[in-house]
Amino acid sequence: MHETSGLIERTNSRDDEFLSDRRRFLETLAAASAGLLLGSPSFALAASRGTPLQRQVNDLVKGMRRQGLVLSSERTSWSVYDFTSRKKLVSINEGVPRQAASMIKPFVAQAFFIQAQRSRKVRYTDEVRRIMERMIQRSSNRATNQLIDIVSRQRSGRGPRDVEAVLKEHAPGVFKQTRIVERIPAGGGTYANLASAHDYSRFLYAIYHDRLPYSRELRRLMYMPNHDRIARGVAAMPASARVCDKTGSTAKLCGNMGIIEVLDRRGRRHAYTMIGIIERPTRAKNYGSWITRRSNVIRKVSNLVYLEMKERHGLA
Repeated sequence: MHETSGLIERTNSRDDEFLSDRRRFLETLAAASAGLLLGSPSFALAASRGTPLQRQVNDLVKGMRRQGLVLSSERTSWSVYDFTSRKKLVSINEGVPRQAASMIKPFVAQAFFIQAQRSRKVRYTDEVRRIMERMIQRSSNRATNQLIDIVSRQRSGRGPRDVEAVLKEHAPGVFKQTRIVERIPAGGGTYANLASAHDYSRFLYAIYHDRLPYSRELRRLMYMPNHDRIARGVAAMPASARVCDKTGSTAKLCGNMGIIEVLDRRGRRHAYTMIGIIERPTRAKNYGSWITRRSNVIRKVSNLVYLEMKERHGLA
């Protein structure tokens, strides 16, 4: 499966360029030939020309830039995939690798689950489950480093690089722009690990459709309540919405990637991915104020996306 990139948010950054038709064609052809994303069917032209929702998101972000809510030096990525219509609705700077912060933690969990499926020596014990829960729900950096060490012991002892190697050996079409090279340092200032919004989108698609090892358990972990930015505090979002997600927060990165599930008026469940990333080149001087304001930017975009889904699917 391959998701083509589309209309790009217009800023002065180097990644604000439209993919040429030739490049888009070659990428799609290569993806189809390689059978990327575990043999899943192709995304339907995934906003290759820019969907109405994508244009609305683009305009909203540009408006927030004019208001100073997003600085000219800050770069953003946005991605929305609708599981009901099987269409990519937003793809803005989606293939650009950005700092992953704590959004890398479900990838660390996935590397362990791949090993658990492959080897009898790796067991998902109650102790490991508790480590996973602390890592995902509480975003524990210590628990993350513990799990990195567990994965690495079954490989070459290279720590985080072993986590990346496991992921790319098992699902190279999912973790294409993922780079895992550092443990979470004291204080949580992790800036070297990278992933793209497209990686998160492919990962969420795969676990939603049970196409990666232990997908159901990973979804359970990510469904655990936390302070997300894509549903909690989103004006129009109903309280009944279910969120399977992970946030990422540093003085240089504010992000959230997840799956939102909502009911329509007939009680049928609809799901879509919502991914928002805001990255700055230098550390924010006032971390608390910066992360709060950028979290609210993501909430505004998520609110716009939900309203589109509500109209599209007759949500309650």
